This record gives sequence, C-alpha cells and structure tokens, in this order.
Amino acid sequence: MSSKVKKRKLKKGIKVFLTIIILVIVASLAGTFYLKNNSKKVKEEPKKEVKQEEKTEKKEPKEYTASLFMVGDALIHNSVYEDAYQSDGTYNFVPMLEYIKPISSKYDLAYYNQETILGGEELGYSSYPCFNSPQSVGDAFLDAGFNIVSLATNHTMDKGEAGVINSVNYWKTKKNVAFSGQWTSWEERNTPVIYEKNNIKYAFLSYTTWTNGLETPVGKEYLNNVYSDEKAQNDISQVRDKVDFVIVAMHWGTEYSLGVSAKQEEIANYLSSLGVDLIIGAHPHVVEPVEYINDGKTFVIYSLGNIISDQEGTERLTGLMMEVTLKKHVDIDGTITNSVINPKAELTYTKSSYSGKRNFKVYPYPSLNNSLLSNYTTFYEKYKAVVSERYPELVWGVSGYTN
Repeated sequence: MSSKVKKRKLKKGIKVFLTIIILVIVASLAGTFYLKNNSKKVKEEPKKEVKQEEKTEKKEPKEYTASLFMVGDALIHNSVYEDAYQSDGTYNFVPMLEYIKPISSKYDLAYYNQETILGGEELGYSSYPCFNSPQSVGDAFLDAGFNIVSLATNHTMDKGEAGVINSVNYWKTKKNVAFSGQWTSWEERNTPVIYEKNNIKYAFLSYTTWTNGLETPVGKEYLNNVYSDEKAQNDISQVRDKVDFVIVAMHWGTEYSLGVSAKQEEIANYLSSLGVDLIIGAHPHVVEPVEYINDGKTFVIYSLGNIISDQEGTERLTGLMMEVTLKKHVDIDGTITNSVINPKAELTYTKSSYSGKRNFKVYPYPSLNNSLLSNYTTFYEKYKAVVSERYPELVWGVSGYTN
C-alpha cells in the first residue's frame, strides 16, 4: 500500500472519529437540555398548585347584628299639644324629647307606638276620648331617630276613615320608616313588606285587640288592623321564610294593670308558635314584665307604658325604654341562626311644670332628682321590680344612655 493511500485512510479515520465525537457532544448537550427542561416542568407544577391553594378563601362563620331601641305610647292630650304650640301657628314637640334623642339616635332601629291618630289639622285637633294629634308629633320622633312606628291602636278610628287616610299618607312621605297597622286599601294591607338593616331582613306587623267600639266600615277593615289568630297566621306565613326576624307590635292587655293578663299570654304563645321573634306590647299605659317564652325563642315586652302623656299618677307617667340586639349567625355550611339577645332596660318619667301644664319633658329616671319627682328612687325600684319580675337577669341601663 502506498503512503498516499495510507494518508487518505488516516484522514478519513480522523474525520469519522471527529464526527462521532461531535455527534456524541451534540447528543449529550441535547439530552442535558431535555432533562433540564423536563425537570423545570416537574418542579414548577407543584408551585402552581400552591398558588391555587393560596387563592382559595378559607370559609369562616359570619355574624351580623342590629341594635333595636323601643319606647311606649305617644299619648298626646290637649295639654301636651297646647304646650307645643308656637307663635307662628305650628307645633314643636322636639324639646319634649330633648333627653331621649341622645339615646334613641344611637341605635340602628328605634321603635315607638303612635297611640293617637295623626289625622291632620283640617279634622280638628282633639283630646280624650277621641284624639287627633298634630302630625309634627311624628316629626319630633323621626328627629329623635325613631324609624319603626306601630299604628294599630284603640284610637285609630277616632277621626274615622279620613283620619286614617291622612295618617297613612303622612307616614308614606317619610323615607326609611317601617310602619304597620293602618292602610288605605286591601292591596296595601295584603302586600308583605320586608325591611333590611346591616344584612338582617325583618318584617314588622302591628295589631290591636281593642277598638273602643269604633268599628271600621264594612269592607274597609284594612283601616285598622284588628287582631285575630287567623289574620296573624296568614300574615306571618307570608314573610316567615323570607326574613331573619318577625317583629310584632301588640295593642293588648288591661289598662293601668301592672300584671300580665291570661289573654296576653295566650296571644304571645300563639305568635311564638308561628315563629315571631319579638313581641312589643302597648295599651296598658303602665309598664309590665318582660320575658323569654317558648324555650327562649321569643322575647316579649308586655307593655312599655307611656313615653309621653298627661295622664294622672306616677305609674302612668312612667315608661320603659328597652334595648335588644338582633343577631344573625351564618355558619360555614350556610346554616342561619337568629336570636334576640342582650335585653337591657331603663325607665322614663314625663314631667311638666305644675303651673299651667307647661314644659313637658321626658326624663330617664337616673336623671331625676327629688325636686323633679319626690321619692323618685322609691318609684324607680318599684317599677324595676315589675319589669324584671319574670326575667330577673334583665340588665338595667341601656347602652345609649350615660347620665
């Protein structure tokens, strides 16, 4: 073999060897790149899962509450509205609630009973036995933060159909106010109304068991919501599953009785069986006990007494302020539990000057002194005992009041 042939074979061998080395290197680099790329994918996938977990919100129970403040009857005798009369011909009741407004205005919801019809000036203002009060009474309570009003009373028909129409039309002009007990048509009366505060839905219904013999015109029974078991059952069934709380104002009981009648207990237990959470009583014009019934499912205030009046005697000039919290608990599975909790109480006293029945004002009892009401501490303890007779655990001193 010649030397040239040997050189060609050597060069060819070197080329083959180099080619093999290059292929090995390329393959090695490709393999390394592939492994690195795959290892990144494997490592990155768990990171995505972690990020997904971080985005998932942890479910926790939720609670909503609304504070509710309650006072009794606005029983406006002629001496009261005459004291409110202004030189320009208007009536101003705001000063009479001067010491109540700082309390009532602090609550989410505030209730009172408009005992006398707000029938309008054209029907003539009047006193006992057939009342008609200036509509500025309502203005004063609204000014003090009240936004739930009971209208079904034994005085609803004192000025006939015209009085009710004027009253309802007045309340319709007021925004964010829940009222019940008087209507101007069957459509209004039979249309359920649901209110909401702080994510809590509630229905408010008002009934009276007394009419003073002043019956509503046949076919127009919507003018005054007179109580019957059947009526209550029908009304409550329309709202019970749509709201968190059903609140019922009851005009019932025996006038000037500090005790609870058998009929009050009967109605209270029936309403509780229908799912009513809170019952607010009026009509006796004096304070009566409070209690939980039906294993704590319903809180009952049998009578708040008068918030303002010119009735005779300390008992009738003493009223009850009550506070409760409406609590809605939503569990993580969506189960809702509602309860009326933390009842608190305080007493009020309506005072006027002895000369000429002037300067009517409502005082919290702890603000009194012996010059305003002689032996007021004795009366205070007496009526506290009446109110807490059935519920000794009742806390005295509402949250919104500081002496």
